[in-house]
Amino acid sequence: MLDVRRLRLLRELARRGTIAAVAEALAFSPSAVSQQLAVLEREAGLPLLERTGRRVRLTPAAQNLVRHAEAVLERLEQADADLAEARSGLAGVLRVGSFPTATRAIVPAALVHLARRHPGLEPRIRETDPAAVAHALRAGDLDVALVHEYDFVPAPPEPGLGTRPLYGEAMYLAAPAAPPPAATRAAPAPDGGSEQGAVLRTHQDEPWITATPGTLCHAMTVRACQAAGFTPRIRHEVDEFDTVLALVAAGQGVAVVPQLGMTGSADPAITLTRLHMERRTKVAFRSGAAAHPAVAAFTAALRACVPPDLAGTGSGG
Repeated sequence: MLDVRRLRLLRELARRGTIAAVAEALAFSPSAVSQQLAVLEREAGLPLLERTGRRVRLTPAAQNLVRHAEAVLERLEQADADLAEARSGLAGVLRVGSFPTATRAIVPAALVHLARRHPGLEPRIRETDPAAVAHALRAGDLDVALVHEYDFVPAPPEPGLGTRPLYGEAMYLAAPAAPPPAATRAAPAPDGGSEQGAVLRTHQDEPWITATPGTLCHAMTVRACQAAGFTPRIRHEVDEFDTVLALVAAGQGVAVVPQLGMTGSADPAITLTRLHMERRTKVAFRSGAAAHPAVAAFTAALRACVPPDLAGTGSGG
C-alpha cells in the first residue's frame, strides 16, 4: 500500500525540482526526504527518480504517480471538509496568507465579521507574497490565502490548488505633480500606440520605482512598460506602496500602483493617471478544500467586507 505522506513528498519534488528544496519547504532533512522517496520506490516496485547532476528527474512512472497523488490528496481534503461539516460549530486554527494591501484594507473587517459568526475559529494571518502561496498551501503551512494577478502577469494554473474570484481593482500611474522637463518627455510611438502605452511612454526617460524582483508587482510594471515599447530604468525597489508614493511625492520617480495601495493618493505632490489595467484578487486553497466550513466561512467574510468601489470591478477570472 502506498503511503500518502510519501506521495506528498513526490508531488512536492515534481513541483520544486530538488530534494533540498522539498526538505526546506516541509521542514525535513534532505536525507530524510531521500530515505522516504527510496521507500516509496520500493513500495511502487519500479524506479521513480533519475539523477541529473544535482537535480533529480521523475521517471514516466513517477509522473503518472504524481497525477494519482493529486487526486488522492484532493479526496482527502474533501473528506476533511465533510468531517468538519459534521462537527457542531467551527473551532481551531485557520492559517491565512495575505498580501499587505489586502491585509490592511479588507482582512481586519473580515476577521471581525468572522468572529461574530464563528467565535471558536482562530484565524492566524501571515503576510505572504502571492508568488509563494502555492508552495505554502501545498506544504500545509497555510489553509487559505489571498492571491492576486495582473493583466500583464496572469497566474498560471497551479496543480493541487483551487481559487475563487474576490474583487478587482484599478491601476494608476503615480508621478510627481511637477511635470518632467520637456527634453525628457518621450514622443508618441509612430503608430500612435494605445492610450495606456502613450501615458507610460511619456515617462520612459524618468526613473521608476518598482517592487522587489521576484514579486508579481515588479513583473507587472516591467512588462507593462515593455508592452509600451521601452524597459524602465529602475531606481528604487520597494514593496510597501505607502513608501512608493512617498518616494514619488519626493520626486524620486514614477510608479504603477493599485487602487488599494493609494492611501496617500490625496498628496498634492502626486498626479495619478488611471490605466487600462487591473489587479484581480482571488481566494486560494488546496484542491478539494473549497467546501471546508472554515475556508468557506472565511471566504464569505471576505466577500462581505469588500469595499463597494471594488466589488463590481473584478473580471471574475
